[in-house]
Amino acid sequence: MLNRLKKLHWLDWLVLAVVLSFFGYIWWKIEGTLNYNWRWHLIPNYILRFHTEREEWFANVLLQGLIATIRISIYASILAVILGTILGIARCAKNLTIRMLARTYLEFLRNIPPVVVIFIFFFFLSQQLITALNIESWAREIARSENRAVWEFFFGDMRRFPSLISGVIVLALFESAFVGEIVRAGIQSIPKGQREAARSIGMSRFQEMRYIVLPQAMHKVMPPMANQFITLIKDSAIISLISVQELTFKTVELVASTRLIFEAWITTAAFYFVICFGLSMLFRRLENRKS
Repeated sequence: MLNRLKKLHWLDWLVLAVVLSFFGYIWWKIEGTLNYNWRWHLIPNYILRFHTEREEWFANVLLQGLIATIRISIYASILAVILGTILGIARCAKNLTIRMLARTYLEFLRNIPPVVVIFIFFFFLSQQLITALNIESWAREIARSENRAVWEFFFGDMRRFPSLISGVIVLALFESAFVGEIVRAGIQSIPKGQREAARSIGMSRFQEMRYIVLPQAMHKVMPPMANQFITLIKDSAIISLISVQELTFKTVELVASTRLIFEAWITTAAFYFVICFGLSMLFRRLENRKS
């Protein structure tokens, strides 16, 4: 880090000084115009709070939302990768009907605003699926059971499990379209000569895809897949519109009850930035090691 700072040219420092001065000026103007009473000292209590009776720390509103966002992002990513891989393979299938169905799904999702897609999936698929599988009753039974601690470790409050599942399904279905295109591009990047060689030694279409194409394709698509995972974390804020209690939803509740408008939203933005930027640095380092 110090070596990089030493390599900076004086023009770099000048640009940095100008940028900082600009933001300082904007901050000064906002302070003078808004006449806002900053209450940053209250924010830590909404992240972690000490329970005086139990004498222990517990996650408060913002941290609860952050944990929910991480859970939803992980589960939605796994489901999106599975669905996206299937869609990507279907886009490269020999059967015209399969190709057209996969392309219709992908083009439909990629050319409609995310908010509209979220509502369509929520009302017409996710809610119906939860009702059909009777997930709400099952979740309530788990919430009353003795081994609920294990379930709550992975899924949080089981009383809100249907909401979590709705968010995961909706987000995964939306993101799977983009994952599918990434997988398709990876499959089509494999030279045709390798496929022909696989067929020449008697491999079936499935074996060719399983042993030759997919391993190489997945290796090639890891960087864009990592970027898509980061995008999914940011897109998870959209599902607050369907009352999934993730970070953005919790922030809206906090602002409504405390009027900590700037403090709450700046803290939430910082949470998203730390997660996404940290993952970006991690994926970049892993990519550099592989190369």
